[in-house]
Amino acid sequence: MNPSALRLLFLAALVAGGSFYATHWISVPFAVETVWKGAGVGLLALWAGLQARSTDGWLIAAALALGALGDVLLETHGLTVGAVAFLAGHVVAATLYLRNRSGPLWQAALIAAAVAGAAFLLPAERAAAPGIALYAAGLGAMFGTAAISRFPQGSVGLGAALFVLSDLLIFGRMGPMAGSALPGLLIWPTYFAGLALIAWGVVRSLRA
Repeated sequence: MNPSALRLLFLAALVAGGSFYATHWISVPFAVETVWKGAGVGLLALWAGLQARSTDGWLIAAALALGALGDVLLETHGLTVGAVAFLAGHVVAATLYLRNRSGPLWQAALIAAAVAGAAFLLPAERAAAPGIALYAAGLGAMFGTAAISRFPQGSVGLGAALFVLSDLLIFGRMGPMAGSALPGLLIWPTYFAGLALIAWGVVRSLRA
């Protein structure tokens, strides 16, 4: 695929993902909303896959594809099933980052523990806290390994941090932020911007 077509595909991913934010204010049919929600990250996965020339290239494409699957499953099968797809994506992404490690493992472990601990404290329904913490350990491992990878921290590290923020806002809505409008306003833009930054930073680094 030529560079111009790839740029257009990336732009289409940004338009699809960014425009989905409108569903916070407008109502659309369920099928349309589901497809629209998965389109942004799905196109990012396609963009990455078309440029994959190594195991690392396929790993970032797979991590993004699992994110798109998680987006769809959240709509069609609920939070738990969607979270399994996202957790698998975190494992794949962490594998990619560990293959490109440039910092100490203890730093990644510390970040993972901090994210899991924060997530454990947030839900008001304490019976849900262990499962949330288990998921958040994978989320934190993704962030921690991104932070110690060779990939640019201004894109990949920042993107991983935004992904964590998005999920913590979801968990916060289950507890101390239950009555706040802020999570609803921030969850999608922080999530999608995070994955777009990750995709851009990893793919460009691998291509270089």
